[in-house]
Amino acid sequence: MKPFVLLATRSEDQPADAEYALFLRYAGLDERDLVRVRLEAAPMPRLDLDAISGIFVGGGPFNASDPPERKTPVQHRVEAEFDALLDEVVARDFPFLGACYGVGPLGVHQGGSIDRTHAEPISVVPVTLTDAGASDPILAGLPRMFDAFVGHKEAISSLPRSATLLASSPTCPVQMFRVGSNVYATQFHPELDLDGIILRIHAYGGYGYFADDEVEATIAAARRAPVSHPSRMLRNFVERHAR
Repeated sequence: MKPFVLLATRSEDQPADAEYALFLRYAGLDERDLVRVRLEAAPMPRLDLDAISGIFVGGGPFNASDPPERKTPVQHRVEAEFDALLDEVVARDFPFLGACYGVGPLGVHQGGSIDRTHAEPISVVPVTLTDAGASDPILAGLPRMFDAFVGHKEAISSLPRSATLLASSPTCPVQMFRVGSNVYATQFHPELDLDGIILRIHAYGGYGYFADDEVEATIAAARRAPVSHPSRMLRNFVERHAR
């Protein structure tokens, strides 16, 4: 099998390593079949799309809607690299699944509006599939409504014309969308389980997701409901696109 690639942007080793382990587990891959590229550490290598099966994008600290002067040189580089990669990915309708941070690069690339209107604190939210989502092969086996982990400062407020809406939540109208047949982004985290999100809560204190005295309340919000369905889409993505 040609490997999949995980494009990651987390600079902290513990949550970065945990994220990679979660993608391995829930996508049903081993390390030889999921190549991790840490974009915060070095420029994106040239990806030969003919040599890989598909691309995953993990979450991260960057916000597409931040003013340019507030973005670091690394963020500017990463955004430019994603823009160039997505030129080829979208043109070829190449398998791509961006989790949380993936919404920013793909949404911007396709001309969508991204701002802080529909931010969601770290928590569990009910996600509802649209008719298009219910019939999408990547979402096969998921119920029409399921709980998912979220935590984001920005979201799409105006869906690109090229995109098909697949899922929504009460506080974030665009939880998942598709461009073409094979290019996806989710605002929720399909790779996360409870241990994973608790690790991130402890790792990202002071990053503006919650106040210093809200750690326990944030963990309680993550425990609000069991989350078991979203990870299925990672295995569906692999089973559909492995080659």
